[in-house]
Amino acid sequence: MTQRIDYMKVAPSAAKAMLGLQAAVDHSGLEQSLIELLKLRASQLNGCAYCIDMHSKDAMAMGETAQRLFLLDAWHEAPFYSARERAALAWCETLTLIAERGAPDEVFEEVQKEFSDEEIANLTLAIVAINGWNRFSIGFSVEPGTYDPATNAKLMKVMREKVGAGA
Repeated sequence: MTQRIDYMKVAPSAAKAMLGLQAAVDHSGLEQSLIELLKLRASQLNGCAYCIDMHSKDAMAMGETAQRLFLLDAWHEAPFYSARERAALAWCETLTLIAERGAPDEVFEEVQKEFSDEEIANLTLAIVAINGWNRFSIGFSVEPGTYDPATNAKLMKVMREKVGAGA
């Protein structure tokens, strides 16, 4: 697979917007481990190989267990996720697949049991962000298997400074 375009280079305003959105998610106060689970689950649903590779590596680098990562696509049946994670994963699936059935009240009510209104807004933003990243990666054929968490942290810092998206 050959990458179609390098959107970070050819569209710096798009990169700046996405990096700004991601910075808001990263500074939302939500647990980083939860954010990584959401990123991985949405990427699985969207079939984004690059992002699945990236977020599984990031989650493992943050200390996530292989068992929880391997069973994430069957989280409904696996006992390894907290009530808060389950509510977030259900909301993630609902919003990622929103065309299938909208956003049912029963899913929102479960989210409300585990998250404050501000956290729900930030949770939704995190889901919006990863769905956007998935569309860039899938649409432009970003190559999976090349991602390294340590190298990426340095690169993202440089990109944020370059496009002025903040930390």
